[in-house]
Amino acid sequence: MARARISDVAAAAGVSVTTVSLVMNDVESRISDETRQRVREAARAVGYAPSSVARGLRTQRTRTVGLISDQIATTPFAGRMLAGAQDAARDNGYLVYLIDTGSDAEIEREAIDALTAQQVDAMIYACMWHRVVDVPQGVLAKTVLLDCRPANGGYRSVVPDDRAGGAAAVRELVAAGHRRIAYIDTDDGPIASQLRHEGYLEALAEAGIPADPVLHITGDTSAHGGRAAAEVLLDLPDDERPTAVFCFNDRMAAGVYIAAHRRGLDIPRDLSVVGYDDQQLIAAEQDPPLTTVALPHYAMGRWAMEVALGVRAEGDVDATHLMECPVIRRDSVGPPPAQVAKPNRRRASHTERPPQAAPDR
Repeated sequence: MARARISDVAAAAGVSVTTVSLVMNDVESRISDETRQRVREAARAVGYAPSSVARGLRTQRTRTVGLISDQIATTPFAGRMLAGAQDAARDNGYLVYLIDTGSDAEIEREAIDALTAQQVDAMIYACMWHRVVDVPQGVLAKTVLLDCRPANGGYRSVVPDDRAGGAAAVRELVAAGHRRIAYIDTDDGPIASQLRHEGYLEALAEAGIPADPVLHITGDTSAHGGRAAAEVLLDLPDDERPTAVFCFNDRMAAGVYIAAHRRGLDIPRDLSVVGYDDQQLIAAEQDPPLTTVALPHYAMGRWAMEVALGVRAEGDVDATHLMECPVIRRDSVGPPPAQVAKPNRRRASHTERPPQAAPDR
């Protein structure tokens, strides 16, 4: 079937080709709303769509945005960032070119070159977890960072407010009556770890609870790492053992569940647990469901796209926008037990290993 032409629309609407061109390209003119509506209906009727290439030549805009990510597109954990960005783009009539580099620097360089050649109107540089990055050369000046912040400034960025999120998690435990609160942290030192630890200390201080270094322990960000750290905490003397544990992420919290259950401890009657991330298929699926802090992935993706498109107030070019991380209350938090520890009913053997999980942040 031959492609409909602008002259076909003009004939169907009973107007000139010039009028159709002005309407279809949203050019300001004295054309009445009634005529504009008639032209658009005629265009739909004949199946006419304006050429994006030709329109780009006229307006110097392609109505496309390039989104470069490290692993987001292949990781369900952070996929809602993409959903937020794509929804904002679609709402504003833009198409998103998504390239997942797999954290490969060569692929990243080629992606930037390809998007530049496509003359995208803006770029978004996204990371799977909150960290500081050296923004690669070649990105457009109109680039927004998503879930990361630039090492040397110069770009607008949006990240989760991890310090406030850490404080909120601990306040949840303090409000339940706990004073022996442990923090199981990651051992690889991302900025999110530092900020969540600062929030942990902040909430303890405002509650008048001295921070005990014994209760701050690190491990790898998996169920195995969380279980190993919990074993250390639960082996402490009765008067030093925590009644509640805040974990760097939900996978580590799942490991705490394993350690507690193997000792015959009940959550939350004997031990309260709070995670971080609200990761799909982990937090809500624990027994009991895990209270956790949610990462605002969708809202961050939408914010980044709206700023890149100029439909949201941009603010200072060096400003990092902090997005609230709300507490998702479920059933893993209760009051502290009358007796801090119970005798171990069953200990895992040294040869037993918990299920392995891919690291996340």
